[in-house]
Amino acid sequence: MHIHILGICGTFMGGLAVLARAAGHKVTGCDANVYPPMSTQLEAQGIALIEGYGVEQVKLEPDVFVIGNVVTRGNPLMEEILNRGLPYVSGPQWLRENVLHGRWVLGVAGTHGKTTTSAMLAWILEHAGMNPGFLIGGVPQNFGVSARLTETPFFVIEADEYDTAFFDKRSKFVHYAPRTAVLNNLEYDHADIFPDLAAIETQFHHLVRTVPGNGLVVANGAEAALDRVIARGAWTPVERFGGSGAWQAGEADADGAFTVQHAGVVQGRVQWQLLGAHNRQNALAAIAAARHAGVPVALAIEALGRFENVKRRMEVRGTQRGVTVYDDFAHHPTAIATTVAGLRRSVGAARILAVIEPRSNTMKLGVMKQALPGSLQEADRVYCYSGGLNWDAADALAPLGNKAEVHADLDALIKAIAAHAQSGDQVLVMSNGGFGGIHEKLLKQLGAH
Repeated sequence: MHIHILGICGTFMGGLAVLARAAGHKVTGCDANVYPPMSTQLEAQGIALIEGYGVEQVKLEPDVFVIGNVVTRGNPLMEEILNRGLPYVSGPQWLRENVLHGRWVLGVAGTHGKTTTSAMLAWILEHAGMNPGFLIGGVPQNFGVSARLTETPFFVIEADEYDTAFFDKRSKFVHYAPRTAVLNNLEYDHADIFPDLAAIETQFHHLVRTVPGNGLVVANGAEAALDRVIARGAWTPVERFGGSGAWQAGEADADGAFTVQHAGVVQGRVQWQLLGAHNRQNALAAIAAARHAGVPVALAIEALGRFENVKRRMEVRGTQRGVTVYDDFAHHPTAIATTVAGLRRSVGAARILAVIEPRSNTMKLGVMKQALPGSLQEADRVYCYSGGLNWDAADALAPLGNKAEVHADLDALIKAIAAHAQSGDQVLVMSNGGFGGIHEKLLKQLGAH
């Protein structure tokens, strides 16, 4: 089969392209911006890329066009496909029908922690010799790739609640038909497509409805929103972690190690270096899901001791003049607060300089701007990049007083951080995008001071 992917350079669609190529299909694709690292990764797989959405691409005559959710009505190539009546399908639907069908799918859903928990789960299965396939919205450092296809039945997928395509407004995860479904947490997000939390809860219940009776739902026991989702109806056994759930994580030692309990019985001790209570909860979810697929708890705990996290999750990008620069994907206020708190527990009294780019669609709309000051309370200094915002970031961060600075110019922001930073400082950069290459630029600026 020849598939031509519209929007191929997105994380999900790029991963789909890799899986399709591994399955023996001919894959071509296009995107508005074809650039590294995704472009080089795809070209290395023998996937031809086209810049833009020119109508001449219909002459490629693929068996089907696979449409990413970045594509809208008015896109010239999409309009030509519609006018000619050519076959097209969404990415999630193609994935289900051509890759996931017949496999034991382990889907990880939730507002926060999907990528990390998916990476943990894939690594546990790998450590247990189960050689899983996976599609994850980040690069697990244990694997070095975000997607792979194997001959085994096990497949781990990050189950995103964002909509599927312009012609299918259901959440992507409804297509995946997981046998094991992790519901990590649930908060209001994606204000560009969901009017309120109740609308997202409905989508999560659609996911629960797809899990078979011989499957398992692993749910966060401290989330009222997930309780409401499950109360709507569940036809599958449910195991809960955290809160009053059967799976519990003890407090972390100074070195990050913690005990795992199930039904009040200690199962073992995870020896690792990851920060934060959120990662301990992610670990519980991964252990419970892996057990459902047949991995003994002791082996899962052993695997987590060798887990290397995901790129862009508290990733150290470098140190200059004694100043350490981190990169983290946090962009929702809850994730920002959790990330800052985790770093605080790790570095003690050292100064934390938090640098944020409110870049997600939800943040750009200003829906959660009032929650930002509270999420940054544990930072000693806060720097916000306001380029592209249509709301007043300085006004929103005013409760932080003079410890917050806002800059609309990226170079000015970098210079301000470098001028203020001192040896021993921890600079925590948080964004769900590339942030204009701020990490390298900041390290260079620090070195020049």
